[in-house]
Amino acid sequence: MDNDLGQALDAVGPRLRALRRQRETTLADLSAETGISVSTLSRLESGARRPTLELLLPLAKAHGVTLDELVDAPPTGDPRIHLRPTTRHGMTYLPLTRRAGGIQAYKLVIPPNIRREPDPRTHEGYEWLYVLNGRLRLILGEHDVVLTPGEAAEFDTRVPHWFGTAGPDPVEFLSLFGKQGERAHLRTTPKPRPD
Repeated sequence: MDNDLGQALDAVGPRLRALRRQRETTLADLSAETGISVSTLSRLESGARRPTLELLLPLAKAHGVTLDELVDAPPTGDPRIHLRPTTRHGMTYLPLTRRAGGIQAYKLVIPPNIRREPDPRTHEGYEWLYVLNGRLRLILGEHDVVLTPGEAAEFDTRVPHWFGTAGPDPVEFLSLFGKQGERAHLRTTPKPRPD
């Protein structure tokens, strides 16, 4: 057993005792409420017995706390994404999603020194772009447009497309891409109608 887990389990006993005392409950009352014998409860509180999940679940319920609170579990679910950027064709792709399948999110950066000749390509999927900084040149079929910060475009990737910088500055943009052709849907609350 690793040291952190051992320390966490050792700290459960004093926490159980403190919770029981806060509730002004006796070991006998807690035993009647949980079905755990008085001797087992006493040994858990003193640290003479290691807690198990079968013991902790009814104790957490009786004390009105979560299992995480009972064992003082460290916070989980770090919301930060730690994925490594990759560079292809001079563009830096920073993945913003971790899961496989479904819609994938990327931040793309095209440096100003990348001068590529447009070479439109096609592939399965659907893409949504949103420009953060700079000017993005998008060639989509017969269209040749420049998107500026705050502008978005969406398209079926089976239409020949290409993008690059449109000026001397780098361009940064977000891309949502669905290989199976999923479309991005924005859900908004309708504005109230003026009377």
